[in-house]
Amino acid sequence: MLLANPSSYEQTANKVAKELLKTLGGNLKKHLKANGPIDALQFCSQNAYNLTQTVSDKFGENIDVKRISLKPRNPANTPSDEEAKILKKMEEAYKSSNKPKNVVVEKDDKVVVYKPLIIKKKACLICHGDVNKRPKLAKAIKDIYPADKATGYKMGDFRGAIVVTIKKGK
Repeated sequence: MLLANPSSYEQTANKVAKELLKTLGGNLKKHLKANGPIDALQFCSQNAYNLTQTVSDKFGENIDVKRISLKPRNPANTPSDEEAKILKKMEEAYKSSNKPKNVVVEKDDKVVVYKPLIIKKKACLICHGDVNKRPKLAKAIKDIYPADKATGYKMGDFRGAIVVTIKKGK
């Protein structure tokens, strides 16, 4: 069920999502700059989940955050069937209007906010764009993520969503 007035939940979700992007992006940027894309990839594969959990914990026990994609790199970011339907609708809406919008869903005692992830930085395309330009990186991605589907993106493409779940009334 969609909420009639989701603004306070959306505001909270936007803060959480912004913190997650800042945390993950800042760490990846540091590793990219220091030792290149393979180091950043290895760092991400070993630390992204824990960094995501750290952001969740920072906002308290009533908030959970995760990332999902129709083309996941890490199988842990594969959406459920319900989430995949939401992602497909978000992607269609994005393609038709080019204005990414959050989707807010009320579910039992929770509000779930799906914040679209759009490729907006060139650094993202190093590992998510045409990786065949960097054969060593492409091999490292396949070695770490044999079922990887998260390449071939271009600037401005819809990548997936950050999902922020908030327990109501907390």
